[in-house]
Amino acid sequence: MLIVGCGDVGLRVAQALPRPVRLLALTSSADRQDTLRAHGITPLRGNLDRPASLRRLAGLATRVIHLAPPPGEGRGDPRTRALLRALQRRSAPAALVYGSTSGVYGDCGGEVAAETRVLAACTERAQRRVDAEASVRFMGRASRHAGTVRASILRIPGIYAPDREGGTPLARLQKGTPVLEAADDVYTNHIHANDLARACVAALWRGRPQRIYNVCDDTALLMGDYFDLAADLYSLPRPPRVPRSTAQGQLPLMLLSFMGESRRLDNTRLKRELGLRLWYPTVHTGLKSG
Repeated sequence: MLIVGCGDVGLRVAQALPRPVRLLALTSSADRQDTLRAHGITPLRGNLDRPASLRRLAGLATRVIHLAPPPGEGRGDPRTRALLRALQRRSAPAALVYGSTSGVYGDCGGEVAAETRVLAACTERAQRRVDAEASVRFMGRASRHAGTVRASILRIPGIYAPDREGGTPLARLQKGTPVLEAADDVYTNHIHANDLARACVAALWRGRPQRIYNVCDDTALLMGDYFDLAADLYSLPRPPRVPRSTAQGQLPLMLLSFMGESRRLDNTRLKRELGLRLWYPTVHTGLKSG
């Protein structure tokens, strides 16, 4: 079992995996090796930006979870292409799970987005994920006649958890960061980090070939209402509301980009096909768990 991009969620995946299983993780950082070993994971040195360093991955694992992000610029994802080439060099894995983003849908105007929706990625960040998804699906289709690779793509929204660094709205609430007023607000989607890890594991064993899954909870909240809910839970003042016309001068660019897209994800496949019963079906239960 190989985890590529073994950060917070990757470590949670390691905890959620059935035992016994031999766990490996690709890392480009020597400082990361002790942390991986402490979680029972054997570190493998390699860098997705240096394809030659990935040669040892050929034929090494039967199941792979790929959680590493694309580069920070450009519209393609050469990292994913390099990884897939390395994995297929000798014998391809039986199953591969790729962690993508719900941003590939673009702005849906608040409509429900199922996995069959046509992609309309608005940002270069999301377009890089579209490119990565295409590489993963191509690998799955190309190997389908031999039945070698069962590839699953997980489209992931905002990840949160009280025990995750920056994993709650607490810091933004303490700073008094504004949110959009109700008339301009957007729908936002979430998944607790532990439920995401469990979804990764479920897809490894139960995901259908070349299948896409929205990995989100059952919450359907506008972003401002989400921050209000969190403020009430933390006994903090609710954030101020501002119109979109003045938000650009008051909010960070990254937060503004999220406020430019509104969608509600359909998680039916997650529950029916992967059989995942969410531990934290709403952000209210998830935030209270900490």
